[in-house]
Amino acid sequence: QVQLVESGGGSVQAGGSLRLSCAASRYTYTRYCMGWFRQAPGKQREGVAYIDSAGSTRYTDSVKGRFTISQDNAKSTLYLQMNSLKPEDTAMYYCAATRPPRSNCNSGLFDYWGQGTQVTVSS
Repeated sequence: QVQLVESGGGSVQAGGSLRLSCAASRYTYTRYCMGWFRQAPGKQREGVAYIDSAGSTRYTDSVKGRFTISQDNAKSTLYLQMNSLKPEDTAMYYCAATRPPRSNCNSGLFDYWGQGTQVTVSS
């Protein structure tokens, strides 16, 4: 069974940086989409960044220019580099991935989810 495990969350001051990692086990699809989502208390979950098997990326407007999603296929790991963090970035961050027939990020739907890692940004 596919398992996604996030790490790298923590507490930082505004303007700081964090790098989140998502280790994917038994995830061997060659065409897929993986993404990072976040959910703050009392708010709906939102998609932050996506990357597909071709390396194409998408970002929500609020993180463009500050966050970078990347993947290391050899390590089966997804990353989210977060720079210039703001208090409004505070949330639980989740890694997600698709399975066939969802082979790209167009649907916005994901089949596998991690347990999340907390990011707290103080002003």
